[in-house]
Amino acid sequence: MSRNPGMTDEVIIQMYKSDMSFKEMESIIGLSGRAIRNVMYKHGIEMNREQHSGQPRNHKVNEDFFKVWTEEMAWVLGLFVTDGHMHKKYHSIYFSQKDERILQLIAKYMEADYILAPFGKTKTTPTLIVNSKIIKNDLQLIGITAKKSLTLPFPKVPEEFLASFVRGVIDGDGWVQKTGYVMNVTTASNNFAQGLLSVFQVWKLRTEITFEKTPAGRIIFRVWVKGKSDLSRLSQIIYVNSADNCIYHKRERMSQRIDMEI
Repeated sequence: MSRNPGMTDEVIIQMYKSDMSFKEMESIIGLSGRAIRNVMYKHGIEMNREQHSGQPRNHKVNEDFFKVWTEEMAWVLGLFVTDGHMHKKYHSIYFSQKDERILQLIAKYMEADYILAPFGKTKTTPTLIVNSKIIKNDLQLIGITAKKSLTLPFPKVPEEFLASFVRGVIDGDGWVQKTGYVMNVTTASNNFAQGLLSVFQVWKLRTEITFEKTPAGRIIFRVWVKGKSDLSRLSQIIYVNSADNCIYHKRERMSQRIDMEI
């Protein structure tokens, strides 16, 4: 077997240190597990037996994080259901965000080691890796699975934490118009879209769902809030308990017309 282009020893070592298993590395690098081990031996890198067997290494994290509702947990959960994913086989979850500050906050709240997945030709967005069987199981109890995009339910979030959860959802998969008149959240799950619509209706916002079919034949749902007054009210609801745990430009766009509505 020959290495794929760009797969230097340094890149291979970085992948290993980011907690990728040998099986995951093989398809990316183009080398067998034995050849990857030889690279580690060559550079004196200490290896972990779990990674040899295909399991990612454990690293520090608060494994009770998703067991207790807090403002921070609700926000992180909102981010995960929209912009995160779960490994089908291994006990790993991943958060992807262009704004690395958000990943640093997630790691801080979860008391997790700050481990980023290595970049590649098609993987250019920073991605935080969290390895924990307990955390993966807790998320599955909420209804989140490895193939969650089509089946994702709207979680049963306690009312006092609903604003933080929705803020996380908007930070993950929300779009806010620069002028502050329109916001939407995109999802492939009809159940999740209907649940979010119900929340916006309870908050007495002008809201609706639209859908479209992608070239691949999938249905994509968009949940909208429209109108400068409605976006102002939404911002006052979801940012009341936020400090740094939000995407700043979305908060600024949504909040820019608050003074005009008073």
